This record gives sequence, structure tokens and C-alpha cells, in this order.
Amino acid sequence: KDANAALLSNFEVFQLLTDLKQQRKESGKNKQSSGQQNLNTIMYETLKYISKTPCRYQSPETVRDFLIAMKDHKLTK
Repeated sequence: KDANAALLSNFEVFQLLTDLKQQRKESGKNKQSSGQQNLNTIMYETLKYISKTPCRYQSPETVRDFLIAMKDHKLTK
């Protein structure tokens, strides 16, 4: 198994992309390669979609509490 591979919840993806968007906004980087433009499009479309889901209203605490509650059920990936 790849030690760097992990499953992310929609909340974690939403939080990561929101943080990256804010960092880019603050850094004011305007020069972009075509590869960077493609990545920006993917980030935009993903945020646009995921912002319409309930994960927008979740918090790290609710995700943690859910995972703790599910632990006893021994669910697999």
C-alpha cells in the first residue's frame, strides 16, 4: 500500500480547496501556466459542486464525532 494514499471526506476536500483558494487570493499570484490554469478549473468546478452539498455545514468536530460513532461498526473501505 502507498503510505501517502488516504481517503478524504467531502468535508476535508472542501476545507482543503477553500484554504488553497484563500492562500492564492492572499498571495496575489497572477502568472499561470496552462497546467496551472487546468488545475484552477478543476478546483473551481469541484468547489462549485461540493459547495452545494451538506459538507459545507460540517465542522471538524462533527466529522470526528461521526467517525468515533462508526468505529464500533467495523466498516471497511
